[in-house]
Amino acid sequence: MPVSQIARAPKAAAKSVLRPLLKGRSLMIFEARNKVVRGYASRSIKRCEDAEVARLAAELGQLPEARVATVVATYRRPELLRRAVESALAQTVRDQVVIVVDDAGGLSELPKDPRLFACSLSANIAIAGVVRNVGIRLTRSTYVAFLDDDNEWEPDHLEVALAALQDGPAGQRPDLVYTAVQRALADGTVIDVLSTPFDRRRLRDESFFDVNAVVARRIPGLVFSRMTRPKGGTPAEDWELLFRLCYWHRMRMEHVPVKTVRYLVHPQAYWSDWQPTDLHQ
Repeated sequence: MPVSQIARAPKAAAKSVLRPLLKGRSLMIFEARNKVVRGYASRSIKRCEDAEVARLAAELGQLPEARVATVVATYRRPELLRRAVESALAQTVRDQVVIVVDDAGGLSELPKDPRLFACSLSANIAIAGVVRNVGIRLTRSTYVAFLDDDNEWEPDHLEVALAALQDGPAGQRPDLVYTAVQRALADGTVIDVLSTPFDRRRLRDESFFDVNAVVARRIPGLVFSRMTRPKGGTPAEDWELLFRLCYWHRMRMEHVPVKTVRYLVHPQAYWSDWQPTDLHQ
């Protein structure tokens, strides 16, 4: 055997052994790498988050409480934010609080509603998970839902999700549900509807949901990753959250194939990095 082939033989053998072991787990491997490369800063980011929560909780006085807490993350998109907030307040489920958390971009005028609360971080952190965590921690509720400032809900979004969360005998009900998402361009052109049944094994290698469609039972583990992630990086913090809730916390998850989310695809997205190829996936 030529020397070059001998040199390559161990590598080829290693790949042949590792390939079946890693098949279907690429996102898990990427996330493990992320934790090694970027995880070192998470503790200091957590301290910043704690300080922001303490400051804002003091400003609020009494933390908002309702059956559902809707967390709206925003950054410098006043017109889109108002549309998002109006869609949240227009829900058929009235027993909710909506908390807008601004990533230090500045808040504009919002609708007047006793269920709506808004606050701003003292400095821009540019980590979607931290912005959402602040909203989670500043509210008290049985369920938590998420809506980014450039997306909207159909009026029955919470009603559909809560019906699924309460369906079935106690002990067998899902802890987290996600609905179908319609993706569209700014001119109203519909791209597609994302509606994928939950598959625990598939979750290891594919992010087939969007956090804007998620409504979850509140548990201590309902906390987003605080790691810095490149815009459009893989995997995103919403995949990490559901993967952890599924595999570590053993939460029951279910997909509701009803379109209740209108997702705006546009190049100015703050936390997402949409490429032309993404529109066909």
